[in-house]
Amino acid sequence: MNKHFLEDLPTPAELRKKFEKNNIPIYREANSHIHTPFSFSAFPDMETVFTMGKQENISVLGINDFFVTDGYDDFYTGSLKNRIFPLFNIEFIGLMKNEQLKGIRINDPNNPGRIYFSGKGLDYPFKPGFFQKLRLNSVKRETQYQIRLMIDKMNRIITAVNPSLSLSYEAVKKEFARELVRERHLAKAVRTLAEKNYPDPAERLKFIEQIYGGKKSLSGIENPASLENEIRSNLLKSGGAAFVEEKEESFLPIGKIIRLILDAGGIPCYPVLLDDPSGNFTEFERDMEKLHSSLSSMKIGCIELIPGRNDAEILDKFVKFFHRKNYIVLFGTEHNTPEMIPLRVTARGTAELSEELRTIAWEGACLTAAHQYLRARGMQGYMLANGTPSYDQKRELTYLGRLVIEYFLSNN
Repeated sequence: MNKHFLEDLPTPAELRKKFEKNNIPIYREANSHIHTPFSFSAFPDMETVFTMGKQENISVLGINDFFVTDGYDDFYTGSLKNRIFPLFNIEFIGLMKNEQLKGIRINDPNNPGRIYFSGKGLDYPFKPGFFQKLRLNSVKRETQYQIRLMIDKMNRIITAVNPSLSLSYEAVKKEFARELVRERHLAKAVRTLAEKNYPDPAERLKFIEQIYGGKKSLSGIENPASLENEIRSNLLKSGGAAFVEEKEESFLPIGKIIRLILDAGGIPCYPVLLDDPSGNFTEFERDMEKLHSSLSSMKIGCIELIPGRNDAEILDKFVKFFHRKNYIVLFGTEHNTPEMIPLRVTARGTAELSEELRTIAWEGACLTAAHQYLRARGMQGYMLANGTPSYDQKRELTYLGRLVIEYFLSNN
């Protein structure tokens, strides 16, 4: 296991003294939420993550894979090599049973009660605790059992068209995934299967439309990312011929997820979906005051957004509201689809973010960095022992995090 470089940094007092006469930038480019090939990602490998990061002048990156921390070591090594400060995060899919029964959508627009939830600034190396690790492994097993069933259904569809073709869980995992196989890996495997066995474009399109049950392809076969999204939508999502509904055991209750994050040294963080392209919101997020009340009741003082999917004006209003409420606010790009987009964060339609919003998100990244720094040195971070954020330390820790990042960036 790697020793965290933060353990060897100067003390907080020494950092303050070192930078007391220096001009520190108001903000730098930060992206606190990306997925890597260890879950599913547009990035083919970790090296591409950091090559793009350097090209786009990104100073802080946060790994945020689903369920796993297997990418932490490679991410850590890449961050040191490329002088990009690493944030160690994780993402879960959980369940809020009461909201499910009431038909309330949270941050999954299609499934009432389903909640995506992140942990920010976890301890590195990752230490979830023995019993929590058993629980997490159980959830991972359930998700992979579901994927195996989907592959079985997918094979019945494929062999009905061409009996000589099929997929296997082992082959999909070996070629396209790392620790976990997900729907998007399966969609990529189906696209690749068609490409390898039908070199003629017309025959390939015919095969694709046959496994769609005769439905015409709207994406065509020229754009691989678009085709994979269409395969996933037509066959693997709810209503698709290869869809398998997850068992309730595949989802941890939100209270268990928060406990797991706290035990791993992290900051519980709610990922906000916000508006869709038609201007619609989920029931849980529709009213900002009610959302604030709901999050506060769960002792959640951190939110994150993926601005690329949101209207710039709606995003601006929302972020400023929660910033006034003293929340940590973080921005990211996910990169959890086949499309390769820039790492630099923008709003929908690549609309530029205001300097105020960039500063707010930079402050969130700095506070998360300070939390990691203090935890690595055996000190209390942003979260108190009772699971409550230490709001009164927010300004101080944000400044400390800026110093930690500046020291990291300026020392080889």
